[in-house]
Amino acid sequence: MKRPGWLQQALFVAGKDLSIELATGEIITTSGFFAVLVAVIASLAFFAGQGAAEQVAPGVIWVSVTFASVLALSRTWQREREDGALLGLLVMPIQRSAIFAGKAIGVFVFVAAVEIIVIPVSALLFSVDLRLVGGGIALFCLAATPGIAASGTLFGAMTVRTRARDLVLASVLFPLLAPTMLAAVAGTRELFGGASIGELTDYLVLMGVFDVVFVAGGVGMFELLIEG
Repeated sequence: MKRPGWLQQALFVAGKDLSIELATGEIITTSGFFAVLVAVIASLAFFAGQGAAEQVAPGVIWVSVTFASVLALSRTWQREREDGALLGLLVMPIQRSAIFAGKAIGVFVFVAAVEIIVIPVSALLFSVDLRLVGGGIALFCLAATPGIAASGTLFGAMTVRTRARDLVLASVLFPLLAPTMLAAVAGTRELFGGASIGELTDYLVLMGVFDVVFVAGGVGMFELLIEG
């Protein structure tokens, strides 16, 4: 029997995570609820009248997504730790880089689902017209989410065997996500201020560089981290 190719192996791992999520709905439900809760509390804490939409809403959106992403990542790796699931995955004839890619694809879907939940809620709270800026926000999400998924998967693997993994993962991941989050917040703020997509390409390029660095780093370093 012919061994599945690298892409098929990655899709197998991703399919496993997505099948479990479809059966339980645990990660998206908890992360989505947490993100909405952060957005609601932030909208109340930083309410500043009509000017809040442009100045505050971008930060609220991306802070909510970031915190919810860490929660989703933690639960994803906790599943692998339970009942020796990670060991079972490692003894299968699957390339380590394909395991990384499959886990990252799963996290990408989870984070994208959280964004689909939290962005309309934030738009409602801050009276943002998504008909005008929805396409631009979608583009920023498309540029930011791969980097979040790749970096989170890489460092989630590094902390999976530690006892205080949630604290360690958050402590490591938040500083690493700072460049892409700053670019996303600044770009979204300019988008809400009336800037066109063509004027925001610098932010998209910065997030794209972040994506490439962590996707390439994950593919190259995952085996070292997961077996170290």
